[in-house]
Amino acid sequence: MNKPIVAIMYDFDKTLCTKDMQDYEFIPSLDMKSDSFWEEANRFGSAEHMDSVLAYMYIMIEKCKDKGIRLDRKSLQQNGKKIELYDGLDDWFERINDYGESQGVIVEHYVISSGLKEIIEGSCISDKFKEIFACEFYYNKNGLAVWPKTAVNYTNKTQFVYRINKGVLDVANDIDLNRSMPDDSKRIPFTNMIYIGDGLSDVPCMKMMKSYGGVSIAVYQESNRQKVEELLLNDRVDFVFPADYSENSQIDKTIHNIIKKMSIVDKLNEENTRQLKKIKQ
Repeated sequence: MNKPIVAIMYDFDKTLCTKDMQDYEFIPSLDMKSDSFWEEANRFGSAEHMDSVLAYMYIMIEKCKDKGIRLDRKSLQQNGKKIELYDGLDDWFERINDYGESQGVIVEHYVISSGLKEIIEGSCISDKFKEIFACEFYYNKNGLAVWPKTAVNYTNKTQFVYRINKGVLDVANDIDLNRSMPDDSKRIPFTNMIYIGDGLSDVPCMKMMKSYGGVSIAVYQESNRQKVEELLLNDRVDFVFPADYSENSQIDKTIHNIIKKMSIVDKLNEENTRQLKKIKQ
């Protein structure tokens, strides 16, 4: 019998890295402060009644045109090398995978982010994820970003949870995503899912986990601790922890316990299924 799979899904900005990924390298290259860039993008989106994600991607393209900066996949991936990750993430994925293996399960890691896939691809942890679901540009024949290819906003993040659940990871494949499928044939049950985020933009996925039997976790820096703790007080998440992924940190120990619990439940379900089949024979 195939080993059960546990999926850990992460937001990226302020969940795995310390601030918005554009703030490290891209926005400074425009000779702008981060606050000014985001204020302009939000103001433009509001004035045009535009999705905020599409608005910031449009402003990125226009600002680069104005500054004569080449906006292509390679330059964005280079930006990813400047990302500052939280403590412990250099070996987090290997440690969690090894613990999962010791419990008889396979652990898979996914990103579901409103940030840019190209920047995440340039980070030192990009190869740790089975799939990165994030915003992405379409590039013309000259390799320049000209149009959003994928936009991941706060509410449509949940579609990617369904994709992971069914094993339909191609974002262009909506037919299989929407096809009816018995629960027992889905690749990763919701009860074997963990979502880790940092704030209100993650609430739809966090509530989805709580509703469907998965686990939701919010991480915080001291500067936003109160807002994150409010998520727990309002029953929107199961746990809140400091954004420290080091060995024996609070989140490290809790993820171990969650994986162990999921493994035990899977084993009990297998035994139940085996006994039912035996009785029916």
